[in-house]
Amino acid sequence: MSHARDVAEIVIKALVDDPDQVRVTETDQRGAAVVEVFVGEGDMGRVIGRQGRTATAIRTLVMATADRHSQRVSVEFRDGRGRR
Repeated sequence: MSHARDVAEIVIKALVDDPDQVRVTETDQRGAAVVEVFVGEGDMGRVIGRQGRTATAIRTLVMATADRHSQRVSVEFRDGRGRR
């Protein structure tokens, strides 16, 4: 479990209506970590934000955290059924 994954989980749980539905996983693909964020169906809009601004801010925070620990990371958002 990386610091970047922890940051993503804390921020996402603070934003959504149902934090119990939040699940954050981390996998390694070609030397870079991929953090997948799963939220309840009603909370996807809160995580993405208007014109994707909230999602961009979350990605920036997670990437800055990863950079401090010399890691490469990307963040993907999925609803409860695994769709983007």
